[in-house]
Amino acid sequence: MAKLTVTLNNQSQGELSLDKERAIIGRSTQADLCIDNLAISNQHAVIIKVLDDVFVEDMNSTNGTFVNGQRIHKYTLHNGDRITVGKHVLLFSTDVADIDDPELEKTVLIRPRTAASAASMAKLAERAGGGAEASTASQDRPRGVLKVLSGPSTGRELVLSKALITIGRPGVQVAAISRRPLGYFITHIESDGDGKRYPVVNGTQIGSRAHPLKNQDRIELAGINLQFVVNQGRIGGT
Repeated sequence: MAKLTVTLNNQSQGELSLDKERAIIGRSTQADLCIDNLAISNQHAVIIKVLDDVFVEDMNSTNGTFVNGQRIHKYTLHNGDRITVGKHVLLFSTDVADIDDPELEKTVLIRPRTAASAASMAKLAERAGGGAEASTASQDRPRGVLKVLSGPSTGRELVLSKALITIGRPGVQVAAISRRPLGYFITHIESDGDGKRYPVVNGTQIGSRAHPLKNQDRIELAGINLQFVVNQGRIGGT
């Protein structure tokens, strides 16, 4: 289980268990983690959880969000990272081990433009195995496939056999597709501009929450058109 430990002047102020897909940090009493400090915006930052991956994203706050002393817009969190909002430090901890996937191009349909972006995307790479998604029941469900309908990779098919993959173009638009007991879901991760240019499914932006995918759904992401298809084969089958 991932959590944030809130500290001020090295004194613990409480904890927040990260058991939801999104948790707002801010001064507003409606925030999931309310911190009453004038240096913190009403909606200062958001924590996004996709399976075992956890991200922190600044919400255009006045004074910014910092991770390990560096100002960030969006950042993939790792055990021991220190998030600073105003004068408060939020220590991130998780019992999930960090795994960097060296086979990056298997999880990204469009090649990253620079080595630096490739390194950052490695932190978003798929987690193999584990959890309910890897259970026997999950393995027996029809597998999902992404078909590329436009761009230089037209005709390519990507079998969604892992619990989580990331697709898109780093620095332009990135989303995650996760396999869950109820099926496949697509979740917005990042985009250029204000970070809120969400993926489009069947002509409609999906918003910030995980969106279920159905057979034959059309996806627009990073200028590429994709189609989600449920294969008649089974996950783990031949």
